[in-house]
Amino acid sequence: MAKKEKTGIEILESADALKQEFGKAEGFLKKNQTLLTYVGGGILAIILGIVGYNYWSKSQDEEAQVAMFNAVYAFEADSLKQALNGTGGNEGLLSVASNYGSTDAGNLANFMAGVALVKQGKYDEGIEHLKSFSSNDLLVQGRAYALIGDAYMEKKNTEEAISYYKKAAEYKPNKFFTPLYLMKLATAYETAKDNKSALDAYNQIIEKYPDSGEITNAKKYKSKLEGTVGE
Repeated sequence: MAKKEKTGIEILESADALKQEFGKAEGFLKKNQTLLTYVGGGILAIILGIVGYNYWSKSQDEEAQVAMFNAVYAFEADSLKQALNGTGGNEGLLSVASNYGSTDAGNLANFMAGVALVKQGKYDEGIEHLKSFSSNDLLVQGRAYALIGDAYMEKKNTEEAISYYKKAAEYKPNKFFTPLYLMKLATAYETAKDNKSALDAYNQIIEKYPDSGEITNAKKYKSKLEGTVGE
């Protein structure tokens, strides 16, 4: 039976396999040096660059996880200043987000730093970090949008708050979190004197999420608004 060659992630996880792949590239380069000089050198460089970047990216993420270890504990203990800035030679969330922003751990550091900064009332900085965060997760991305909306509400920028509450409510709708985001959206619409849109948000909760914890308030606030829009 022919021996199966290692490919993809198997190569990155095996030092011998990685060495073998670079050896193949080196041998190919020597045999086809003239051709590569004119047409293929750039392609080989790209291939080697991709392999090298993937290997580097993995090691960077591991470094970031170690770097933010103490900051996470401080964050969970609500020691926000320590979580953000670090202490005793340990990096804080701001440092990890800055130095390892392209890694998964650095991405999470942006989210946590954004939460901490918003809690401290540093809304512009919090918004910046939360906007730098990106995830396909059911919970956290929607939460990030809603927090940006909260920060804009605190800054009296209702228009931007509405925009991000809508993003939160429209992000992977579900019965657990969407009703809360719709309540925030309705409140922002009321603040902007757009009662018709506020009513629509309340109606979405009532019609789509009748078992949610927001249903009682949605019905109450809807009832108060109905007369203002001629219903």
